Amino acid sequence: ATLMGGPGWVIVGVAKMLAGVALAYLALRHMVSPDRAVDPNQMYLAAWEYVFPHYRWAVAATALFVVVSQLKINVTNAYAGSLAWSNFFSRVTHSHPGRVVWVVFNTAIALVLMEMNVFQALSHILGLYSNIAIAWMMAVVADLVINKPLGLSPAGIEFRRAHLYDINPVGVGAMGIASGLSIAAYLGAFGPLAQAFSAMVALVAALVASPLIAWATGGRYYLARRTLAARSVAAAQADLAKGTSLARTVVRRCVVCERDYEAEDMAACPAYGGMICSLCCTLDARCDDLCKPQARLATQWLQLLQKLLPQRMAPQLEGGLAAYLLLMCGVVPLLAALFWGLYALALRSLASLDAVSAGRIAPLLRAGFGQAFWVLLLIAGMVAWWLVLAQRSRELAQSESRRQTQALHAQAVALRQEVESHQRTDAQLQQAKAQADAANQAKSRHITAISHELRTPLNSILGYAQLLEDDPAIPPHRRDAVRVIRRGGDHLLSLIEGTLDIARIESGRLALEVAPMHLAEGVADLARMFELQAAAKGLRFVYQPGPGGLPQRVRADEKRLRQILINLLGNAVKFTRAGQVTLRASHDHEMARFEIEDTGPGMTEAELSRVFEPFVRGTAAGGQAAGGTGLGLTIARMLSNLMGGELSVRSTPGQGSVFAVRLYLPELHDAVGARPAPVARRPLGYAGPRRRLLVVDNEADDRQLLADRLAPLGFELCQAESGEAALAWLQSPAGQTVDAIFLDLAMPGIDGWTTLRRLRDQRLSPAPVAIVSANAFDQALDNDLGISPADFLLKPVRMAELLAWLGRRLDIDWQYEPPPPPPPPATTTITGLPAAADLAALAELVRMGYLRGIRTRLAQIAASQPACAGFVGRAQALAASFALDSLASLIQQAQTGPETVARDAD
Repeated sequence: ATLMGGPGWVIVGVAKMLAGVALAYLALRHMVSPDRAVDPNQMYLAAWEYVFPHYRWAVAATALFVVVSQLKINVTNAYAGSLAWSNFFSRVTHSHPGRVVWVVFNTAIALVLMEMNVFQALSHILGLYSNIAIAWMMAVVADLVINKPLGLSPAGIEFRRAHLYDINPVGVGAMGIASGLSIAAYLGAFGPLAQAFSAMVALVAALVASPLIAWATGGRYYLARRTLAARSVAAAQADLAKGTSLARTVVRRCVVCERDYEAEDMAACPAYGGMICSLCCTLDARCDDLCKPQARLATQWLQLLQKLLPQRMAPQLEGGLAAYLLLMCGVVPLLAALFWGLYALALRSLASLDAVSAGRIAPLLRAGFGQAFWVLLLIAGMVAWWLVLAQRSRELAQSESRRQTQALHAQAVALRQEVESHQRTDAQLQQAKAQADAANQAKSRHITAISHELRTPLNSILGYAQLLEDDPAIPPHRRDAVRVIRRGGDHLLSLIEGTLDIARIESGRLALEVAPMHLAEGVADLARMFELQAAAKGLRFVYQPGPGGLPQRVRADEKRLRQILINLLGNAVKFTRAGQVTLRASHDHEMARFEIEDTGPGMTEAELSRVFEPFVRGTAAGGQAAGGTGLGLTIARMLSNLMGGELSVRSTPGQGSVFAVRLYLPELHDAVGARPAPVARRPLGYAGPRRRLLVVDNEADDRQLLADRLAPLGFELCQAESGEAALAWLQSPAGQTVDAIFLDLAMPGIDGWTTLRRLRDQRLSPAPVAIVSANAFDQALDNDLGISPADFLLKPVRMAELLAWLGRRLDIDWQYEPPPPPPPPATTTITGLPAAADLAALAELVRMGYLRGIRTRLAQIAASQPACAGFVGRAQALAASFALDSLASLIQQAQTGPETVARDAD
């Protein structure tokens, strides 16, 4: 079956030819003329007369055979023609509509030609085509039987388009030379003898020209690139002789259509980065033969023209002239052949006229067809040039697309390598994760133990230091010593709390308590607080809210936001020796932006790179290390990230630093009145009946400290040294009247949690309970006893937190000392406004959103009107933060009048 499906089909073809010769012999024996003996009707009729006794049956059988054979011939020709049309169309347009379309198209052409009665003229054309076909076949035969054995061409047969030149001078040249000589001989150019043997001329010329051209070109136009899959005929025959099974053939998958093909039908495609099948390679129009750029027809044609034409025409050829000439070399002969055929048909139609009429009409036909030819040639030339330009544009677009694709591919490769690198290290990370978790737990246990051991004595140190500092009986020189003790304790406490905050954030235990916050009032309070600190150092403190002001209420964690701003403002005041500290606050599109600028010593690049590292202290102007824990900026950066924002810094040595915080703080638009100002006064007592409090702590000093701090305010303090003692006292009649309980957690015997659980289970007292512990990590623990973080007081206990808890849980009406006089408000007034024309121009630029124009205009105003420096500075800051809405509001206020801007700046 394999033999008959391949070269063995020649045996069947020869048998058919011999059968046709036998039928022609029978027709001649039946006295059929020799010119009609090749007619299938006569051949079949002569044969069937030997089979059927009646002539009518022989005629019927002949008609049936003729119809069947003609159907077979025409269907075969239509299908074969569809293959040729499909292959040609796919190669030229990189599109494959399907062979059914071309079968219908080929049939339609046959019907049109039949209706035009051009088949008789086609007989002469087919005679010429037979010479061309012989030249083509002999060029192929010469390459197989002469060039390959002599080594003038590669030993293997390569049929994949991706590995071949578009034009091989060996085959095309040999076919062209043989076709030209044979057609000239067929037309009688070399005499009657050569005309009779024109087919032999084509045969011999092809056999001679093919090896000569292969020898002259060195066979370099056979393969466009190296191929490892090309197989020689001998190798294929060896496989057949061995009976190699097709099932053992290597199969590859096409990266485009994702279908499996034999490896010999695939080619490596650099554009897609994988193996691609022949059909996808033919239909692809984007790669532009990236695998063989030197083997494209356009490149070969350009190289040929550059060799034939002067060197000065090279730019024009590369600019599209070469492609235009190549296109016209195909258009001109095609149009000439078309008009020559139409002219020949017109002359044949004049055969029915007399010679005089034909002689008059023939010149007119020739002139008409000639004029039509030149007009159509001009139009075709214009269309061809348009096609060349369109092709050039498409090539440029594809080149840019290919460049972008290659860049993306390079990024994808780099990303893939990075992913592989991460995968390689993932195993090591997983292995190290257990060790890191164990180390983290050990660190947490160590921090917890250290925190507990330090907070317990600090509770007494700071508590009694505050009591002594508030005692009017202490002499002034001793009061200063007490302040030193308290400041030392505060410093140690801030170091402990900063370390705990970092540990909480790193371990994910720090949870934000987001709630409605009075933003404008809270920031103003901070500004007033630090204005006093700055004034104590002889500094000027400037608070500049945004042009639109700050919203009254936002959703935020007020404690953490204040912690960030206090750290930044405290550092600014601490490091600045002269000049001013500026706080700018704005809110736009739900984003709050705070900038703290100082005129301090600034920071170098080395300091900026380490400014957010823990325990790194900045340097003052004189190079002395500044005081502090070195954790403030670290905590501020970590809290900013935890709140979904960012903290950045820019600094110039000798001029100062600017810390900028951006946070997402959505505004609350519900109508709520202003929050009453926070109480900063010290309570002296409370109104109403006296309250009884129970303090449960194994440390006698801590129990006594609470008693000493609360008893002067009018509270009755009861003490218990353990959980068992507290439960026993609560069962007594005195324990039934307790109003609040302060409970430590770490106690001998039963701990605080067990004590509280027994208290609730036995329903000994409904009094609210506050946990007073030195372990800060216990504050974040979940519990089923109703203790919230607000009911947790850390040692050292701050008096303000303690009194706030009592006032909240017992609804106490505090009595305060007389309020101090309010400090003067901090105001900032912008003096000097640009001219009305400049303000109008700025407003137009803001309306257009032209940021570069805004900056240029502000620079011009600053240069020409120095008195407007305040306005220009604020406008430039708004432009730098892209707050165009706020900038438009500022310009509108400036256009209204100086009073509006000054009032807004207050």
